[in-house]
Amino acid sequence: MTKENTFAFFLGCLMPNRYPAIEKSTKFVMGKLGYELLDMERATCCPAPGVFRSFNKVDWMVAAARNLCIAEQLDADILTVCNGCFGTLQEVNKHLKESEEHRDLVNERLKLIGDYEFKGSIDVRHIAEVLGYEVGPWGIEDHLVRKVNAKAAVHYGCHFLKPTRIREIESSEGPTIVEEFVEVLGIESVRFKEQLTCCGAGGGVKAYDGNASMTIFAEKMKNIDEVKPDFILDICPFCHLQYETGQDYLNKNKNCNYDYPVIHLSQLTAYCMGMDQEFVGLQYQLMGKNYIFGGEEMKKEGEEAI
Repeated sequence: MTKENTFAFFLGCLMPNRYPAIEKSTKFVMGKLGYELLDMERATCCPAPGVFRSFNKVDWMVAAARNLCIAEQLDADILTVCNGCFGTLQEVNKHLKESEEHRDLVNERLKLIGDYEFKGSIDVRHIAEVLGYEVGPWGIEDHLVRKVNAKAAVHYGCHFLKPTRIREIESSEGPTIVEEFVEVLGIESVRFKEQLTCCGAGGGVKAYDGNASMTIFAEKMKNIDEVKPDFILDICPFCHLQYETGQDYLNKNKNCNYDYPVIHLSQLTAYCMGMDQEFVGLQYQLMGKNYIFGGEEMKKEGEEAI
């Protein structure tokens, strides 16, 4: 494997503790595409950009830099599936590469906790960016076993696209990277009002003020419900958690009747690449709505349909 085909896989906090199926799906997808994912032993929380940074920006950078150093020691770019992890690690990585003063300060503190020195030798990548730009809709089709005939409400989340000057992915006002990729998987993206707004969980809002978080989320769900998608597609486990638990909250406390499955991009891609629905985690998350993923099996030339 070359460095271009190898990533240091940053799990973050939420995915391995709440959504191991997203981790399993990501490993399946990247393995099938010819990438190697390396374990980041002793990695910690990124830490969360909306909370930790608000209390102490220097310690936030030191904790993030330690994670970056682990990937540097593996000589591999970081791959993450979480917008918050992506936001913290990419922002700190970029800032320390540019600021000699802060790089020296951070490295002084890193010496106190072990054999770590930030060198700025790697980059930080998000699974949606790797699939959307590096693999691309043009490169995924030959790897597909089945396609899905369904409509999805795509939720980008905040930290994947913003701040634009740091992310350097595409315009935060009109992104198409996810829609273009999943279209090849058979998904029709249905636009909805205020699609690019926060789900209500990020920036510490969910932890600080649950009522405010649910007010924001209620508006989001109202807009999604107007276009009646088959499921909600996200690219972040924290947004994933908000959409799952938030629907239950609104149903119990606000006289709503939402029942939309919530699916991460890695899970959808893994399923279309041949991973069994049960192992990809969709059996649980579809809440019995298996018809959504009774998609078209693709028959390769000279083969029986799977």
